[in-house]
Order: sequence, then structure tokens, then C-alpha cells
Amino acid sequence: MRGVRKSQRVAGLNAPELLDDDPVQQLRPLVEGLLDAAWLVEPGSLRLLAANAAAENLFGMSVEALCQTDALALAATAEDVAFWEQAATELTDPVEAQTLISRPDGQLVQVQRRVSLVRAGAGTRHGIYLVILRDRSDELRTQAELEDRISELRATLDSTTDGILVTDLAGRITNFNQQFVSLWGVPEPLMKQRDDAAVSAWMLRRVSDPVTYTRRLQAFGESATLDGCDMLTLRCGKVLERRTLAQCNRGQPIGRVYAFRDVSESVEASRRIDALSHTDNLTGLPNRRMLVDRIEYALALAQRDSTPFALMYLNLDRFKPVNEMLGPAMGDRLLVEIAERLTATMRQVDTVARLGSDEFVILAYQADLQRAEGAACRVLAALQLPFRVEGMTLTITGSIGIALYPGDGSTPDELLKAADVAMNDLKDSGGDGYRFHHLRTGLPVVQPRTRMQLDHAMRQALAAGRFRLHYQPQVDIDSGEIVGVEALMRWRDPELGDVSPTEFIPVAERSGFIVAIGAWALRQAVQQAVLWRDKGYPLLMSVNVSALQFQKPDFVDSVAQALSDAGLEPQWLELELTESILVKDAQEALQRLQELARLGVKLAIDDFGTGYSSLAYLKRFPIGRLKIDRSFIKGLPKDEVDVGIVNAIINLGKALRLEMVAEGVETEAQRLFMLKAGCTQYQGTLFSPAIDALSMQTLLERNSSAAKDIADIKGWIETES
Repeated sequence: MRGVRKSQRVAGLNAPELLDDDPVQQLRPLVEGLLDAAWLVEPGSLRLLAANAAAENLFGMSVEALCQTDALALAATAEDVAFWEQAATELTDPVEAQTLISRPDGQLVQVQRRVSLVRAGAGTRHGIYLVILRDRSDELRTQAELEDRISELRATLDSTTDGILVTDLAGRITNFNQQFVSLWGVPEPLMKQRDDAAVSAWMLRRVSDPVTYTRRLQAFGESATLDGCDMLTLRCGKVLERRTLAQCNRGQPIGRVYAFRDVSESVEASRRIDALSHTDNLTGLPNRRMLVDRIEYALALAQRDSTPFALMYLNLDRFKPVNEMLGPAMGDRLLVEIAERLTATMRQVDTVARLGSDEFVILAYQADLQRAEGAACRVLAALQLPFRVEGMTLTITGSIGIALYPGDGSTPDELLKAADVAMNDLKDSGGDGYRFHHLRTGLPVVQPRTRMQLDHAMRQALAAGRFRLHYQPQVDIDSGEIVGVEALMRWRDPELGDVSPTEFIPVAERSGFIVAIGAWALRQAVQQAVLWRDKGYPLLMSVNVSALQFQKPDFVDSVAQALSDAGLEPQWLELELTESILVKDAQEALQRLQELARLGVKLAIDDFGTGYSSLAYLKRFPIGRLKIDRSFIKGLPKDEVDVGIVNAIINLGKALRLEMVAEGVETEAQRLFMLKAGCTQYQGTLFSPAIDALSMQTLLERNSSAAKDIADIKGWIETES
């Protein structure tokens, strides 16, 4: 053998293509040395000329027996027979295919077969087929086992009650189960497209809080090993528990596994259990536990904002004999109707609770003595209307004991006890009415502060710098963006404590000292507006102006001086005036308003609807905004009278092309009503009470950040859609 002139890799060895001399003798050592089964086949006759030990093992036949047969005899399929019949004369190029061989015992074996034509010598047309067979049994067995395990994994994923989503480190979806598709309501075509961005956009649109959802995903993306668990509320109301674990391979993170579980029923059950522990079983009103929580909240709010509140303890007079006459079932129905009347009588922000069979407690926020008295009168009037139970007409009266904060206590227990004592004193006197705790017979009456005391203390307070301004946000009613603030005066005295504006401002107006503190408030407000503007928060600063201030000949000049000293552009200041100021001397008021308008200051009518406005003057005055008084807002949306008044004011404002601001918005229902009615802005405790400048700065930062996040997410969702 003169050597191999050309070779080709076959099954891991070099198989010669061009040989000299007797090819069978020269190829036999090579064939026998191959690890895979190999034959030499004579073209034409297809007789086997040689085979190796691996072929002997593969076929279960000796080499001698193999060499006594031909390729057609070993063919296990019709396709193989056709192949060898064609190969007898036409095969020139190597052919590789997957096929079957048949062993003498009838067993079929899958193999990878390669057939090559080996030339007998240079320049000759004759050759020998070199057939190499590789047993694929182990390979196929391993592949089948792998497919079985994958099927088992898929069956396991699909049988779990959790929705499973698996992603790689880049956030691309690598696996999921049908429960995930079902929980999120993802359309099947969307999952089949394997469009990860579209699936992510779908999920984002489904959650009720896309801002928090996006931030949480970003946190997971920033830490590949972070595990976590949180709750997601979907827009459809479904609540999902989301657990996420890092997916690791040999200690290295390769992705993330999300497990979603529908916990809507358990959350609702917990809510019901919590409600049962906080509410009265019969009426659904808050019970003592929830009432105490609400009182503690009212205490915190009152201490922060220096606002009073009232606690009214109501006991139904002679209810026991009525209940015995009606029977327990009818008595319960009567109590339910009484609870409904009490709730309808009070504002939504107030709390009506039931403590016992015939005892109710009403917590009235931001209520001083006068407002508490008005609320008690409304409650008694509501009770006096006849009740109809099973065809019977009944009249119920009640006794109300009233405790006021801060005068009658500083804890829930003290206030409840004070109101209870006042109520019992009243019942001992015959009942059917109301009584304040601090005015009970036989107790020293708490004397109100005298005008002289307040006037003297106010002058000292201004000199000592004890006055301060709080700011209440004015908010876009649709977007929730803070667009302005109203400056409100507060006073904390070392001897008198927190003095309510409703107490000291009337005294200041009578004494004329309102001019001095009003001028101080104006200067402080414009300076604060400049500080916020320089920090990137340009806000319209609204300042209340008293009648005495406005009537001063140098009032316009003092406004211009305050703006100049602070460096605030006039369009960022709004002066709020009451209707009474404008109609007292309309011609002089018009002249002064025009001077302020020329200065560039904006003007608004405060507490609109409570005074006596002339539409003719309103049309002439350079007014930009009307502020709807809170007394018309508190009954919305149920009070038909308030609904009619508010709609009339808004229509008037639209006709005069004025902006509308709703004051005292305390509930989401009120905000939604004003939004639908066409009001553009609001302020009230629903968004925030009046707060100090530092707290307002924090609120502005959060509001600005939230507005930016929501705008970014909305833009991203629209882009994805």
C-alpha cells in the first residue's frame, strides 16, 4: 500500500477515498479498527466483502455470516430496499441517513448510516462501498428520557394551582404554565407569538397600580438574587399574591421564577372578618373598637392642625318598652332604620357608631361648639320624623351628650366618658335634647377667652413671632397635580395653647388688628412662594384679604411692595376676597380690583354663594376664580339642594368664564361629583389638610415624582399598545 492520497472524516476516523492495489485487503484493517459498525459492499451485486466486530455485535451475526449475505438482505424497510437497488449502479457521492436495521431475532435497531464510494485505484471506474453504521439506541433512549422529564415538568407546571412565569436575566420569557395565562387573562395568540414586550405590556395594563408594579419589577431587575412576595390588585378586582425567586444553576443566577396565586377569596374573607371585628353586626356601623381608632385619628389630626372636634353620645329615649312591644325582630328593623337616618344626617367624613342596643356615638370632625350644636339639632330632627314598622307609625326621641376636644378630654376614654356623663345628666332631667359636658348643671362653666385677652395676646404673638402659616394644596381635580396653595394662619400661644382662627380672627377684625396680621401673612406667603419657585415648584399662592385690609388706601401699594421685596412675579399671587367686600362699595371696589389686575395679581371670590353677589358687578369685576363654599360641598352627592346649588354656581362660572375651585372636599364621592359637574380644581382633607411649609415641601416632592412616573408609564403603555 503506497499510502492514502486523500481522506475524509467518517464517524470519528479517517476513511480513505482513493486507494491503490486490492481495496478490500487495504481497507480491511481500517474497517476492523473502526469503533462503529462498518462493512465493505461490492457495487452491482451488493455483496458484503468485509465487516468488523462492531457490525457483528450490532447485527447479532458473525462476520462470516455477514459476508455470505448482501445489503438487500439486511434492509429492514422498503425505503432501504429502494435505496440499495438504486445504489447498485448510481451512487457516486457519500450519502448519510437515519434508518433501521433488522437483527435475526426480528429486533429493529435505529442507526445513523453513511455510505461512501471508495475508488479501487487511480483512473479506474470501479470502487467499493464503505458503509458505516452508528447505533442510535442510547442516544434515542436519552432523548426519550429527556422528553419524558420535560413532559413531566410541563404536567407538573400545568397541574399546580399557581400561575408560573419564568424569565431569563434580561426579562425574556423562557417558560410559563396555563394557570399563568388564565390568572392574567392573557390571550392565547399573544403567548403563541412569543412577543415578550407585548405580554409585559398586557400585564402592566391589567394592574390597578402600574407605578408601584413597575418600581417593583425594576428592583427585581437590579438584583438577580433578590427574593420577594407582594400583592397585586388587578383592574378587574382580582387580588394576586406574587412570589419571586432567583433561578440558579450551579450557584449562579440564570433567571427568575414568578409564582402568582389568586388570593381574592382569602383577601375578601379577611376583609369580612376584619369588618365583623370592627362593625356592628346588626347595622353595619362601626363598633366601639373602630370608634376608638377614629377618635385617636381625630386627636392626631386636631393636634397637628389645631382644629376642634365633637363627640356626641346618643341614647334613644324609652326604647326598651318600644322594643318589647314590637318584638326583637321589629326592634332590630327599627334600629337599622335609625342607623340609616343618622348616617344620612351626618357628613361622609364623620363617624356614626353603635355601642349597644340603643346607644350610638357620633364623631364630628372639625366641629366647634356651634357646629356640634347644629349637628345635634339635625340628629334630633331626623329622629322626630315618624318611623313606619309593619304598618305602625312610631316616633322616637333621643338624648345627646356632647364632649368637645380639647376642653373635655384628651383621650378617647375621657371624651367618651364626658359625653356619656352629659347624656345621663340630660336623661335624668327628662331627656329629648342635647347637653354639652362643660355646661352641665353643678359644674363650673369653662369661660371663653375674653376679647381683651385675645387682642392683647395677639399683639404680643405678632411681636414675638408666634404666628405661622400653614398651606392647603389646591389640586387639579382630574390629574391630582398640585397647582397652588392657600395660606392659612395658625397661632400657638404658650399660655393659651392652640387658638383656632375661628376664635381670634373675628376679634382681630373687630379691633382692627387684622390689618397688621394680614400684612404679615401676605409678606410671609409671597416669600414662601419664592422659595418653592426656586426649588422648581412654581405655585399659585392664594392669600385671604380682610375687608379692613382691602379698604386701606395704600393696600395696592402694599401688595406691590411685598411682591417687589420678595421677588415674586405678580401672576403667582392670588388674593381671595369675600362677596361682602365687593358689594359694600362696589364702585370703589371695582377701581381697586382694576388696579390689582393691572399689577398682574390674580383675584378670586372666596366662600362664593354665602354672601350677596350682584351678577352685574361680577361681570364687571376682573375676577378669575370662584371658590365654592364648603357648606354646599358637604352634602354632596346625596343632598339634592346642595346638588342644585353647586350645579347652578358652576354654570354661572362657566358663563362668566371663571375657573372653579371646590372647598372642603372630604370624600372621593364629592370629588367625582365635582369632576363630572365641570369643576377644575379642589382643596380639602381628601387630598391634604393645611400643613406647615416643611410638610408641604415633602408633599410637593412626592406629588411631582408621582405625576412624572404616571406620565412616563402612560406614555410607555401607549407606545407598547
